Amino acid sequence: MQQTKKSTASAPASARSGTPSETDGWSLDEHWPELVSGLADQITEGISALQNTIDQLLVKGRISKLEHRSLSIPAERIKLAGVGAQQINRFYAGRIRQSHEKVDMSELVEGVLQERKKELGILGIALRRKLKPVEVLIDPTVAHAFVNAVLDWGLPFGNRVDVRMDLNPWPQHGRFQVRVSNDGVPPSSSTHSDSINWMLIRQIALATGGVDIEREVNDEGVSFTAMFNRTVQAVDGISAVDLSDEQSSMFKSLSGTYVLTISPSLQIRADVRDALREIGIMSDSVVDFAQANEAIRGRMPNLIVVDSEIKGEAFELFRRDLLREVFEFPFVEISPDDSSFDMSGFGEFSMAKVGRGNIREALGTAVMFELAKMM
Repeated sequence: MQQTKKSTASAPASARSGTPSETDGWSLDEHWPELVSGLADQITEGISALQNTIDQLLVKGRISKLEHRSLSIPAERIKLAGVGAQQINRFYAGRIRQSHEKVDMSELVEGVLQERKKELGILGIALRRKLKPVEVLIDPTVAHAFVNAVLDWGLPFGNRVDVRMDLNPWPQHGRFQVRVSNDGVPPSSSTHSDSINWMLIRQIALATGGVDIEREVNDEGVSFTAMFNRTVQAVDGISAVDLSDEQSSMFKSLSGTYVLTISPSLQIRADVRDALREIGIMSDSVVDFAQANEAIRGRMPNLIVVDSEIKGEAFELFRRDLLREVFEFPFVEISPDDSSFDMSGFGEFSMAKVGRGNIREALGTAVMFELAKMM
C-alpha cells in the first residue's frame, strides 16, 4: 500500500533564525498618509514632466495649439488632483505652520478672484460678488488656500458664481458664502460633491480650528457657507432703522429705488403705490408672476411687494428663478390680517409682512428696513 506524504510549508528564514520579518506587525491601515503622500508626489512630478514635453512639442511645431490645449487641460486636472492630495496630507500631518493674524477676508477673497479672473473668463463663468470688510484671526496663507479650494470644489457645478463675505447677524461670525448655479444644465457625470477639493476644504477647516462649514447640493447647483468663529472686527450690521433720527439721510439713500408690486387686487396695488410714493420710491405693479417676469426683463427692481393671496408653488418657482440672477433679494408680503406688521429676520427666505389694512402706515418702514439690510 502506497503511503501519502504530508507536505508542510517551510517557515521563512527570518522565523527560523529568530530575526523579525518586515511584515511582522505591519498593517496598511497605519500607512495611508505615506501612501497618499507618495502617490501625490509621483503624480505631480510625472505630470510636470509630461507638461514640459507637451510644451516642447508645441514649440517644435509637432502639434497645433488646439492639440496642445487638448492635452494640457487633462494634464492640469491631474496635476491639481495631485497638489490637492499633497495639501490634504500636509494639513493632516500638521506640517503646515500657522500664524494667526488679523486678516480682512473681503480683501483676501477679492485678491483670489482677481488672480483667477482670466481663468474664470476662459471658463465662461458669470461672477458676482458682495464683499463687506470682516476681520478674522487666521493664517493668511491657509485662508488663501481655503478660498481657492472652495472655488475649485464649486466651479464644476455651474457657470454662474455668487461670492459673498459679510457678518452673520447672530452669532456675529464672519460668513463666507459661495453659490454656483447651472441654469438648468446639469454638470458632467464625472462631477461629484465628495471630491478631493471637498476633502481639502474639510481638512483645512479642521486643522485651522474655529471654522464651521456647511454645504447644500441640488439639481440647480451647490451652495457653501463657512463661519469664522474667530471674528475680531467687522462693519456694523443693521439691527434697526431709526426713522426719527435718520429720516432725511434714509430718504436720500432711496433715490433711484424701484419697487415692483405683484397682486391681482386693484386696491392693494393702489395702496402700495401711494404708500411708496410718500417716501419717494418709484413703483410699477402687475397682476401675476408671468407679467412680473416680463417686467423684470425690462428692469430689475430693488424690492418686490407680493400679495399673500398668490403665494404658493408659482411664487416659489418665481423666487427661485429670481435668485439665479441675484445673490439675495428682498420681498415684503401683504398679508390678509389687516393690522399685522412683522419685520423679517436675516435668513435667505425670511420675509417682512404688512397687513392689508396697515399698508399706508407700515409699508414704508418695512420697505426701508429691507433695503437697509441689503446695503
